[in-house]
Amino acid sequence: MNIKINHNAQVLNKSSMHRREFCKRGSLLGSALLICPESIFAQAMNADRNVRVTGIEISVVAVTNRTNWIIVQLTGSNGLKGLGEGSLGRSAELRELTQFYKLIEGESAFDIHKYRQRGREIARNGNRPVATAFSAIEQALWDLTSKSLNIPFYDLVGGRLHSDLTVYANINRATTNRNPEGFADSAELAVADGFKALKAAPFDGFPSLNSSPIEVSAAKDLGIACVYAMRERVGQDVAIKIDAHSFFNTQMSIDVARELEAANLSWYEEPVPPTQTENTRIIRESISQTLAGGEFLFGVEGFKPLCEQNAVDIIMPDIKHCGGMWEAIKIASLAEAYEIKVSPHNPSGPISTAASIALCAAIPNFDILEFQWGEQSWRSKLIEPNEIFFEGAITVSNEPGYGITLNEQTLEQHRI
Repeated sequence: MNIKINHNAQVLNKSSMHRREFCKRGSLLGSALLICPESIFAQAMNADRNVRVTGIEISVVAVTNRTNWIIVQLTGSNGLKGLGEGSLGRSAELRELTQFYKLIEGESAFDIHKYRQRGREIARNGNRPVATAFSAIEQALWDLTSKSLNIPFYDLVGGRLHSDLTVYANINRATTNRNPEGFADSAELAVADGFKALKAAPFDGFPSLNSSPIEVSAAKDLGIACVYAMRERVGQDVAIKIDAHSFFNTQMSIDVARELEAANLSWYEEPVPPTQTENTRIIRESISQTLAGGEFLFGVEGFKPLCEQNAVDIIMPDIKHCGGMWEAIKIASLAEAYEIKVSPHNPSGPISTAASIALCAAIPNFDILEFQWGEQSWRSKLIEPNEIFFEGAITVSNEPGYGITLNEQTLEQHRI
């Protein structure tokens, strides 16, 4: 599926701009996080700073029977394109995307905070597809702006802190054989690909806790067996993270964690919904594993209770759902004040991954980034340059924006 909207905006004549005005518009000055170093200013002064948003193209890419990637391209009056991703399983929030686009159509690509002021409350008060659509447009605006200034995204938000990022392989969707052998096989293959950390969700499909005790116990035992099968297959030197997808209550969360102590987990993720702050805090205080969560929370206000109550060790904002790039930076700053690490949730396509890499490069309290491993062999070909991981890490691009463009030929082959 492909939706295009074009706007014949009148482009302002290029004129000189005072350094202070550049900092205001080009770097969106107004927060202590954003700086305007002389080197960046000098490089960007040669760029066209009167860029208007003139069009949007929305592409739905078929990946598997569980996954579509929703790719947004915003076109600027300078001919450049900014990329964002709004993937949410098999759903496609096309109506919501076009509605949020109307807020920026014909507007300056630099006015990202104006877009946020217009759309953020709608996203915060809406459902998950609404928040995801808002976030996708925001991502694309940052990419278009930084490409227009000919600088990497991270140079707009304080500069690069990390040249290489540690990445873990999420093997869950690639594991179609949902038993101990299937999970162990996927884990072994991911390690063979060079990953030194992996994540799985072996409790997916867990029955309602109101089901018969025999059924619940059998599902719990199967999930635990899958974890130990992975550990036995890959050995003790590989980090294993387990996502429980909020299937448990407080007591079962604690019981399962204790049964998994010998598996030496790297972390234990969302055994209960992260909105259950008090229950999450009780779990954290009752188990030995690192506790992570927050993958679908929106905004700083969504993460504030977890941080204030020290309910988790690691937060997991997702740029596709939390409000976008700027919101993720604010969330990371909140977590830093409480000495909490940040590991962005990213079981996503290559656009979200590239944007997340650019984001993580500028986060002081970055821990590790998620990568959706093994879902499609052609994945890396969808962008240029292709994704390249080496020994469980990826090098941060120094190219403008998020450092990527779409491979239109591969896109056409898999677009629906």
